[in-house]
Amino acid sequence: MSILKYFSFVKFSHTLFAMPFALIGFFLGVKSSGYVFKWEVFLFVLLCMIFARNAAMGFNRYLDRAIDKKNERTNMREVPAGKISEKAALIFITINSILFCVSAYFINSLTLILSPVALIVILGYSYTKRFTALCHFVLGLGLSLAPIGAYISVTARFDLIPVLFSLIVLFWVSGFDILYSLQDEDFDRKENLKSIPVLLGRKLSLFLSSFLHIIVVVLLFISGSIGEFGLLFWIGTAMFAFLLFYQHIIIKPNDISRLNLAFFTTNGIASVLFGLTVIIDI
Repeated sequence: MSILKYFSFVKFSHTLFAMPFALIGFFLGVKSSGYVFKWEVFLFVLLCMIFARNAAMGFNRYLDRAIDKKNERTNMREVPAGKISEKAALIFITINSILFCVSAYFINSLTLILSPVALIVILGYSYTKRFTALCHFVLGLGLSLAPIGAYISVTARFDLIPVLFSLIVLFWVSGFDILYSLQDEDFDRKENLKSIPVLLGRKLSLFLSSFLHIIVVVLLFISGSIGEFGLLFWIGTAMFAFLLFYQHIIIKPNDISRLNLAFFTTNGIASVLFGLTVIIDI
């Protein structure tokens, strides 16, 4: 039960949002450099993803504990509800941060050097809604490190295609996080917290989210055009684009009741299907 508490604490199932893109970055690296697949490197890439996300999500929950306690939607989260103590949460965050850097050490020197930078970005996100409505983009930036980070783990260098995939994640996550924050618009305004819905209102927020996801589709086509991809990539792109379109159909300015379907189910399926088709294609 204690282990399950921590799985719930960090919403472990949501790891599937960025994990497929990390795996895409890894296999792009294997293909581009003629690298021989090594299970140990693959394992450490997975561990980096898990430890980094655990640290980031745990820190977000710890930092927001007072805010979450006031919010009816979030007051039963583990720390405000007393299921996990503040001390235990800090220990969990520290252990995962250390394990992230240790895992990066066993990959290559560049991933080790960049690991503190990645931690600063993903942990720093938790502060941003206190002073800027651009917090959604900082979250997107944090998750966008997955494909380029996994690529660097294999090649120890930067390249255009994995950077494009990172931009895809940046705009995709920013767009759906704007949608997700619609449910807390009134609470955030009352508590003087910053978000796009607080700044722009519901209609303009929906428009901006749609625009960001149009950019995602454009970047997918650019990536497919300049990369050495086959039919499966384009099938995955079509499914991903359709599911992005679908989530904007089911959320309307006067009805956000299907927000969880759009946020959790649709984006989760989109990520997994796209990841599978592109990895098989590679």
